[in-house]
Amino acid sequence: MQNEMNSLYAVVCGGVNIDIGAHSFAPLRGRDSNPGRVELSLGGVGRNIAHNMRLLGVPTYLLTAVGGDSRASQVEQSCRELGIDLSHALRVPDGRTSTYVFVSDSDGDMAIAVSDMEICEKLTPDYFASQLDLLNGAAAVVIDANLPRESIAYLTEHCSAPIFIDPVSTVKAEKLRGLLTRVHTLKPNRIEAELLSGVKITDDESLYRAAQALIDQGVGRVFLSLGEGGVLAVQPGEIQRVPICKAEMRNATGAGDAMMASLVWSFLAGRTLAQSAAAGTAAAAIAVESEETINPAMSAEAVESRLAH
Repeated sequence: MQNEMNSLYAVVCGGVNIDIGAHSFAPLRGRDSNPGRVELSLGGVGRNIAHNMRLLGVPTYLLTAVGGDSRASQVEQSCRELGIDLSHALRVPDGRTSTYVFVSDSDGDMAIAVSDMEICEKLTPDYFASQLDLLNGAAAVVIDANLPRESIAYLTEHCSAPIFIDPVSTVKAEKLRGLLTRVHTLKPNRIEAELLSGVKITDDESLYRAAQALIDQGVGRVFLSLGEGGVLAVQPGEIQRVPICKAEMRNATGAGDAMMASLVWSFLAGRTLAQSAAAGTAAAAIAVESEETINPAMSAEAVESRLAH
């Protein structure tokens, strides 16, 4: 891959799923067979961030768990093709690889879903302790908050590499309470920032107070995603407000994963706070312009081109 950062590598700690989506052609009829199409793809926050990082040219290891089933082979083959290094991943011979099955009706709204992600509980502190040399040798470590809380706690306490955390959701963000002291970069949205800071965001003044409260907890940098309002980037002694990058929206699902990947890429390249935030919004814009969760057109060149305009 072009623009490889030869001596540097990053590690992503998080989940990988097989996503199976069933889309009905007509309004769903309960307890009946509905004509439609079924699609299989790879997902999971950790895997999606790792995928974007590879497209940006960052050498990436993925510390995750896969089962002893055929779905694990699909994960391994895909990661091989993308250049994501799975050599340190946990294999659970009698486990089931994480799978997410959803059914959507004819207008695209999800009707029901079943999530089988029990294997993520196998990503224990003992497993991460066995990978500490790899983790401490990394230029950056990304934590997907789908990990068990005790594993996040272990990583924040024992990993010496700069730690980037994606809260994932308000439910998952609860796990991060009291664990932010050694976090280098946090990328929350408005609701997650409220939860972790204890500050209700109602205007710009409270927005800045929420971000500062996270810095006061020990976070090195906060990139607070505000949707259409862009990104508020804060580090001790500096505040930057960066507008969104214009895009033709097709699918918003992968924007956050692309932004996190871009923040790691920017950090490894030595970009400033404002430059990192701008690159994050550019990567998010590229992501939403694809029907797929990961835009195959993502690249360092594509992000830099978007920044130049």
